[in-house]
Amino acid sequence: MATSQPIPSSPRARETVTGLSRYLPFTRWLLHYRRADLPSDLVAGLVTAIMLIPQSMAYAQLAGLPPQVGLYASVAPLILYALLGTSGQLSVGPVAITSLLVFSGVSALAEPGSARYIQLVLILALIVGMIKLLLGVFRLGVILNFISHPVLAAFTSASALIIAAGQLKYLLGYKVTGDRFYEVLYHAAQGLGQTNLITLSIGVSSIVLLLFFRKGLRPILQRLGLRPLAVTLIVSGAPLVTVLFGTLITWLLRLDQRAGVAVVGAIPPGLSPLSWPAPTIGDVQALLPAAAAIVLVSVVESIAVAKTLASKRRQAIDPDQELIALGAANIGAGLFSGYPVTGGFARSVVNFQAGAVTGLASLVTAGGIALILLFFTPLFYYLPQAVLAATVIVAVFGLVDLKEPGHIWQANRSDAITWGITFAAVLLLGIEMGIFIGVGASLLLYLWRTSRPHIAVVGRLGESEVYRNILRYEVQTWPHVVAVRVDESLYFANTRYLENALLRIVAEHPEVKHLVLIGSAINFIDSSALHTLEALIQELRDAGVQLHLAEIKGPVMDGLKRAHFVEKIGPEHIHLTTHAAMRSLGCV
Repeated sequence: MATSQPIPSSPRARETVTGLSRYLPFTRWLLHYRRADLPSDLVAGLVTAIMLIPQSMAYAQLAGLPPQVGLYASVAPLILYALLGTSGQLSVGPVAITSLLVFSGVSALAEPGSARYIQLVLILALIVGMIKLLLGVFRLGVILNFISHPVLAAFTSASALIIAAGQLKYLLGYKVTGDRFYEVLYHAAQGLGQTNLITLSIGVSSIVLLLFFRKGLRPILQRLGLRPLAVTLIVSGAPLVTVLFGTLITWLLRLDQRAGVAVVGAIPPGLSPLSWPAPTIGDVQALLPAAAAIVLVSVVESIAVAKTLASKRRQAIDPDQELIALGAANIGAGLFSGYPVTGGFARSVVNFQAGAVTGLASLVTAGGIALILLFFTPLFYYLPQAVLAATVIVAVFGLVDLKEPGHIWQANRSDAITWGITFAAVLLLGIEMGIFIGVGASLLLYLWRTSRPHIAVVGRLGESEVYRNILRYEVQTWPHVVAVRVDESLYFANTRYLENALLRIVAEHPEVKHLVLIGSAINFIDSSALHTLEALIQELRDAGVQLHLAEIKGPVMDGLKRAHFVEKIGPEHIHLTTHAAMRSLGCV
């Protein structure tokens, strides 16, 4: 349960704290920190650090970067987010899908792992940070709503498959080429005879161990009566235990020398060095598509996770401030030798379950990673790359949702088509092109769907003032009046369809003298639709029919008045309700 913060007594003090917290959200908890929250924040920070250490190195490998870059991306960005973010539970750092987007976007421009590649990754982090920062400062986060749930769900599932396929080269112990999902699988199958069985054994054992910790160990620990916090601590330590197990076996048996097992090698000790990649206009232009894809996916995921966790403790987050915080975190990653970061779902849930209350938990996590960088990097020399690959594979295992397509199909067929288009595009054309195709497909299908709005002829239900679809209810109708409800806002894409539908309805009712257009579902009317309505007035008058409007919402009516439409149709042809229209026309 969230703890309440003491409120400063004087009005001036309250005004000062409110002003500070608007721009520096950490002042909300720092100035009035409760000592009772300290143990929870410390434990949560340490637990998340234990989980983040192997994950950050594994995700850096996925991004085509040295493992220490993942650790660098887990210090300064976490500190900046803790100071500027509004969620005490969101854990920021490297994540699988963002890492894949980094690799996809930058590997086409430079050789992964090269100095040029690392420079471009730093530039990419700065671009991502600036976009997020500007979106937050100018409160433009609403544009991210253009990525629908089916697009995000399909992209996530397809990306998880691509990520898993990309780790085959580390599990099998030989080079697997290919830029597309199907190419990677084809070349992996072709080279199966080159498989390093020791490497494969280490990788498979690591996957089994990780899955046991994730799926099988928790119920056992719960049956033993351990406290929930202890269970979370043990289960979240699975990646670190797996890393220690693989490292120890490889070191004791010298598997890197005797069996050709690929290891991480030397990791330079010390905190993340300052960096300034000096971007050029050409670099920015080349990286913009990758940056846009990262922003679209990472912000939607981060804010969704932050909102979900905050609601569980009856707290609220500020989405625009979250964008500012995530932007600052990515700029920090670019300036401190990291790479693009975002809020991770699994890591944030662990942070939440471990008891994180404030941003101090993220500061503790960053401090733990910093200690590793300063004093313990030599311990990772014999860490097999197959173990990191296993960590990535298990981490993305839960991202593939086999049930979601069925749920989407049952809810909305056009959304299911969007899901299928996005999923296929990501697998066949690549992740950047795939997500943009998915967004484009969802918008086009939305335009197609709204261009053919549901139009219902309605009648009076019994002796009430309620009017319903004549095809669904036993209702009263009149030969000289037809009432039509349009269940969509009117804009350029559906005006022609509306005009044809209304004229057809009038043609089907030769005795009709009045057509009542019910606007209870109309939220706006654009200039194209207004022009069509003006033309429709004259067309209907030529046919001996008067057009009436009923139940027009206030904001829509304001627009009609500004456009002088009310004068053209006549004030007496506008009615507050459908029943009022019918009464004025002598029907009731």
